[in-house]
Amino acid sequence: MTNSVHGTLYHRPATAVRGPNLLPLNVIRTRHPDLYERHVQKYAHDPSVLSAHIPPLGCTWGDVVFLSPVHPAPLFEALRRVGKWSPRLEPWSLPAAHLDPARTTIRLMRAGSGGHHCDPADADDYLPFTTAGLRAVSRVTVAAIERLERLQPGDPWLPWVDVPHVLYRGEIPVSWFRQPSADGRSAH
Repeated sequence: MTNSVHGTLYHRPATAVRGPNLLPLNVIRTRHPDLYERHVQKYAHDPSVLSAHIPPLGCTWGDVVFLSPVHPAPLFEALRRVGKWSPRLEPWSLPAAHLDPARTTIRLMRAGSGGHHCDPADADDYLPFTTAGLRAVSRVTVAAIERLERLQPGDPWLPWVDVPHVLYRGEIPVSWFRQPSADGRSAH
């Protein structure tokens, strides 16, 4: 599928992908319960997040695949500067034109009190998935870097708390991504 949205999106699977598609958490729950138990732990602070409604997509947080409009290298470098382990692996990249804009939205993220979790979304936190929208959120902000550099020992080190997310309702074929090879170069 092609459309008028241009840009690059990023994804780094937390675990090995099983099957031909990246799956939303609610699908993982039924197809791969063991993976679900691992992935759902990141919502232990507030399990209700998984049922949070995403109005532009008519679904919940657990029904989407998460992509980033920014390359994660600056975030991971900030974590390393404060002594936190962070991966040096290249993320998978995805041409934005593969995604159906009717199934995709951009969610602005605002770090909540303490800076460790996101504030709940309101209607103004969603942008249409367009080239202009993607360009507007495709850079890591100084505030995101500063938040990571202020982390104290014992603080959760969630690098994506204040980085916009691109949310896609449904499964995404792994074949759409360019994946880094073992030597770090991009392979398809």
